[in-house]
Amino acid sequence: MIIREAENRINESLKKREVTIIAGARQVGKTTLLKHIISKLKKRGEKVLYLNLDIEEDSRYFVSQQLLISKIQLENGNGPSYVFIDEIQQKEDAGRFLKGIFDMELPYKFVVTGSGSLELKEKIGEALTGRKHLIEMYPISFREFINYKTGYKYKNRLELFFEIETEKTRLLLNEYLTFGGYPAVITADNVTEKREIMNEIFNSYITRDITYLLGVRAPDKFVKLVQLLAVYSGAIVNYSQLAQETGLRTETLKTYLWYAEQTFIIKTVRPYFTNGRKEITKSPTIYFNDLGMCNFSKGIFGTATNTADGMTFQNFIYITLREHDTRGLAKINYWRSKDKAEVDFILHQQSETVPVEVKFSDLKMPAVSRSFRSFINAYSPKTGYVVSRNFQSETTIGKTHVQFIPFWKLILNNNIF
Repeated sequence: MIIREAENRINESLKKREVTIIAGARQVGKTTLLKHIISKLKKRGEKVLYLNLDIEEDSRYFVSQQLLISKIQLENGNGPSYVFIDEIQQKEDAGRFLKGIFDMELPYKFVVTGSGSLELKEKIGEALTGRKHLIEMYPISFREFINYKTGYKYKNRLELFFEIETEKTRLLLNEYLTFGGYPAVITADNVTEKREIMNEIFNSYITRDITYLLGVRAPDKFVKLVQLLAVYSGAIVNYSQLAQETGLRTETLKTYLWYAEQTFIIKTVRPYFTNGRKEITKSPTIYFNDLGMCNFSKGIFGTATNTADGMTFQNFIYITLREHDTRGLAKINYWRSKDKAEVDFILHQQSETVPVEVKFSDLKMPAVSRSFRSFINAYSPKTGYVVSRNFQSETTIGKTHVQFIPFWKLILNNNIF
């Protein structure tokens, strides 16, 4: 089993009375992690009930609140116990259903999971306002991937591993940039098997999530949109061009983009403005939550042409930055000036602003681009980062301390936000 960092967050949430909601795309490991946690609870002597709404036998206990409570009492008695419910989105009006049980103040801790955040965040989450703790799960991070691939031998010494094992680090980075972080893909034995698994993940997503959400039998235009988004990943979205290439009306296109984000396939990154209204109205950039899914959508997953490039590496850095913000308190934007100077990412939390530029090429000296310098001159941040594969240095521009760091320094830096 691949050890997941989300386990610590879930364990902490088990101490709270609120309903724990674990949201994430299909096949990111929610059920596997849940069963791992359940096994540990049972070994401690805790009373646990696991139900999966994808299983017909289990779903019949959700006909009424009283029937579910009776089932819990039958299995666990009337004392404190944990109730894990998988695929909760299968229950119609699940938020109101859980709210009613929660408000009875029974001694049960509920943990629910679901694929896609549309029902979980928009419907179930709204009904459970003030009664929930939301945890989002994504594919395997690079840090989780490295630890698994090295047999957890260097778990507490990763910085030293990266510094000494430069060739192994390079090879593992290329593997991750090629195949991404879906657990089943990572653990597959060969490229053919990895390709078959990714094909199944993609088709399951389209047939089970998107067909249901869009209410159509053959959402070919949605598939076309995802394929184009993979090609244009990291570029500023041109709605008119995408609408023309997919055959969608612009408003429908924007709706499809919203669905793609709500189901954890992509993330939109808005432009940085001190004027919040402009940020909302201007076009975003798009990144994929999994690099393997992005490569599969481009038709190059596991092929001879699937070599890492600058945009894939930039997408990788976005994923890394997003992983650092576990509390969801910070924002990630991009910046583009009127004269088209661009900075890949702008991190900001309250009054702190940090520009981050990504360089896939091998740097030899601490050179700062015109665009990066333009942002520094305009906003005078305390710190800025230039992230590459292997270069370390630092310099000062005005009052801004600019750090040149290899990607793994960013991965290990939990204080970036």
